[in-house]
Amino acid sequence: MTVQKDLEKALAAAESAKGTYATFAASTDDQKAQQMFTQMSQNMEQHISTIEDRLNSNTSVGLSSGNASSVANSNSSATAANQQN
Repeated sequence: MTVQKDLEKALAAAESAKGTYATFAASTDDQKAQQMFTQMSQNMEQHISTIEDRLNSNTSVGLSSGNASSVANSNSSATAANQQN
């Protein structure tokens, strides 16, 4: 799979997660859970921005498939850290 395709899939997943978190925030009456899901949705915005920046730079500079894995792993680590908060 190409780096471009990996990044596109990562972007779609991040956008989906952002929407899911926003939906969960809107559907709960638990104030702490609502704040957590809202924060997670906002955090996904940073992930989306990071991936979009990488996609934009990918068009002007070739990337190896290893770099896409680094982006995905970095975003997965950030998501896991955010979920622990």
